[in-house]
Amino acid sequence: MTDQHQAGNPTRQASALVTSRRGFLRTTLLAGGALAAPAILSSRTRANGNETLRVGLIGCGGRGTGAAGQALKADPNTVLVAMADVFPEPIETALKSLSQDPAIAERVQVPPERRFVGLDAYQRLIASGVDVVLQAAPPGFRPQHVRAAVEAGKHQFVEKPVATDVAGVRSVLESVRIAREKKLAWVAGFCWRYDNARREFYRRIHDGAIGEIRAIYATYYTGPVKPMPPPSARPPGMGDVEWQIRNWYNFVWLSGDGLVEQACHSVDKIMWAMRDQPPAKAVATGGRQTPNHEGNIYDHMHVVYEWPNGVRAFLGQRQIAGCFNQNSDFLMGSTGEGVIDGWRAVYIKGAHPWRFNGPNNDMYQQQHDELFASIRKGEPINDGEWQVQSTWVALMGRMAAYTGQEITWEMIQNSRERLVPDPLEWDMKLPIAPMAIPGQTKFV
Repeated sequence: MTDQHQAGNPTRQASALVTSRRGFLRTTLLAGGALAAPAILSSRTRANGNETLRVGLIGCGGRGTGAAGQALKADPNTVLVAMADVFPEPIETALKSLSQDPAIAERVQVPPERRFVGLDAYQRLIASGVDVVLQAAPPGFRPQHVRAAVEAGKHQFVEKPVATDVAGVRSVLESVRIAREKKLAWVAGFCWRYDNARREFYRRIHDGAIGEIRAIYATYYTGPVKPMPPPSARPPGMGDVEWQIRNWYNFVWLSGDGLVEQACHSVDKIMWAMRDQPPAKAVATGGRQTPNHEGNIYDHMHVVYEWPNGVRAFLGQRQIAGCFNQNSDFLMGSTGEGVIDGWRAVYIKGAHPWRFNGPNNDMYQQQHDELFASIRKGEPINDGEWQVQSTWVALMGRMAAYTGQEITWEMIQNSRERLVPDPLEWDMKLPIAPMAIPGQTKFV
């Protein structure tokens, strides 16, 4: 999971304004805590590997902490020099965890003046002299965070998904273009694409090991991620913005819903199988079965994606306790079947049987290994386009479930959906949007 937390009273010392998306290209980054060395290394220096790469982490929850540790283990000449979060507590928790790992502890060098807190913390981190930014805040903030980073010339690890609404996806697509023009590395947080077994599996699928793909069934059945506390648990004086960000997973504008934030991994594997060609349309069902107090996300959805050639992908997603759990993929072809049995077996049945028996790897670590190797070589990876595409397809499925309508690829491309408040101010009133009702909620 991605994680960003925001603070109570300490955040009032920081800026309360999240910069408008429309103003990204005009944004002047704050200069606090800057390091002396230049932020962008030359191709020659990267290739020689003689310069220290300075890493900054935005979003210091569990996923961000893990990414920081993996970044430091990916390259012995990396140092974590800055951390940013809306709340101070996650920064201190992450620092304690990272400093207890003997493999990297001496390269965790984040003094108090480079522990940035507040809604504008990401800006101050980017301006502090880092070379590589790890983006692990809640996905509702991702569009503005990645835009600020590419405008400042930073390499990035970008967690999934890239946005929670169509306006955000469009913004990130433009950021991907800027990153490519500037020759900046961009590694996506869709971790399965860095797993040895699945890389070999999909290579064989694309080479015809099961013939023509006829249908795909993917599952992401699991328990609740971050249950919403009751309104009575809200501390006196806590504003709407802080309350929602502290419980970010339960609000569509911050998490995107369980399909977009978590089961987007399954969407991405479907897209991988289909060579990243988007579906023509989608229909879906879904709703909320268990109480969620003030939250407005569904706890289950079932989406059917259809491609122009008639191939259909069926995705089941659920986050309800006490139920059957499964996270698997079944690819049905004209001459066989490909199976990814959760975290276990990866195999193909039929005319060309195969089972993966090669070396397993830590896909999370592999992402960072390849990111930093590409920076050193001066041959930056850019996963941005397919990462955006997979996020867009996840949004398509959510829209189909929320509205109860058939959503075409043309419709989602032309959608005017904008969920993230713009601008976002710390003390503003932020009413909670009602839960979507199929047949009543309109496509925008």
